[in-house]
Amino acid sequence: MSESFQFHLKKTDGGARLGEVSMPRGTIRTPAFMPVGTVGTVKAMYLDQVRETGADIILGNTYHLMLRPTAERVARLGGLHELIRWQHPILTDSGGFQVMSLSGLRKLDEQGVTFKSHVDGSTHHMSPERSIEIQGLLGSDIQMQLDECVALPATPKEIERAMELSLRWAERCKVAFGDQLGKAMFGIVQGGDVPELRVRSAQALREMDLKGYAVGGLAVGEPQDVMLRMLELTLPELPSDKPRYLMGVGTPDDILKSVARGIDMFDCVMPTRSGRHGLAFTRRGKVNIRNARHAEDMRPLDDQSNCPASRDYSRAYLHHLVRANEALGGMLLSWHNLAYYQELMQGIRQAIAEGRFADFMAETQENWARGDLESA
Repeated sequence: MSESFQFHLKKTDGGARLGEVSMPRGTIRTPAFMPVGTVGTVKAMYLDQVRETGADIILGNTYHLMLRPTAERVARLGGLHELIRWQHPILTDSGGFQVMSLSGLRKLDEQGVTFKSHVDGSTHHMSPERSIEIQGLLGSDIQMQLDECVALPATPKEIERAMELSLRWAERCKVAFGDQLGKAMFGIVQGGDVPELRVRSAQALREMDLKGYAVGGLAVGEPQDVMLRMLELTLPELPSDKPRYLMGVGTPDDILKSVARGIDMFDCVMPTRSGRHGLAFTRRGKVNIRNARHAEDMRPLDDQSNCPASRDYSRAYLHHLVRANEALGGMLLSWHNLAYYQELMQGIRQAIAEGRFADFMAETQENWARGDLESA
């Protein structure tokens, strides 16, 4: 652990990067997947379980936490780490994505965004400075700038306007954040699916000399090939000695292909959301446990996994739980999915360390394509 925020790039293998983020609350091994703890909980999971799957860091959501239980209350209770019993790094997003998703319930101007709570209709104002203040009250270790995330498709003119506004807000967030020992503020590259805007955004953020850089505004409905193309254009413009975070991504395949292009950090609700709906991610691809073929299948989801949910419970039981709408079904499948994601990240890190990432990626994709039928 380090008393300051430091990123160490330990090895590269093609575009893939092996590294570590050192912070006072712990070390984040990269490439890293951050489970999403939107309102101070990774849904259907104990945080001790989340840690046991291999997670070094989790994500909290500024928008949701500022509404309930409020940032001021969290601060009075000792901060988010103390409240939720997680003494390891926490990254908070700025709340921008959620606020921009409110459409008719918000009003945007240069100073920030005024919006109505989806909880009780109360009116709130989020400026770049207020976003950083809230994240400070929560006590998060990595804080994100406030940005405007435009849903695709959008016109180039609208994308450019939002990108330029996000850059101005990044400057204001940097000033508001100041120099906090052991913590970091990341900027967010915007620019939609317009190549020259992505490049301009990345170059301008690089000039700000921030401690880390995120790529935002992807995973919002665009095809995977568009996302990957934007990464290929953006990442060469970002410093190689700073962590790179792809926000809101994604599927295991998205992660593999993004690591290959130089991404270090990921977050996504997919493992837990899919688990609550009966979908498991495995070494042999996706498994819909609701399907009738699992009704009398006594095999576990993965007999090679270290995770009890993956190894010790039969598909027949999981099928029964999910079809009966029992909470335990979503809990076990969320646990399994998070464990699979962390096993995938560990495999990625080991493959980069050994200089065989391309082979690991090919083998992993072949196993997914082979499928999960019992005869396989």
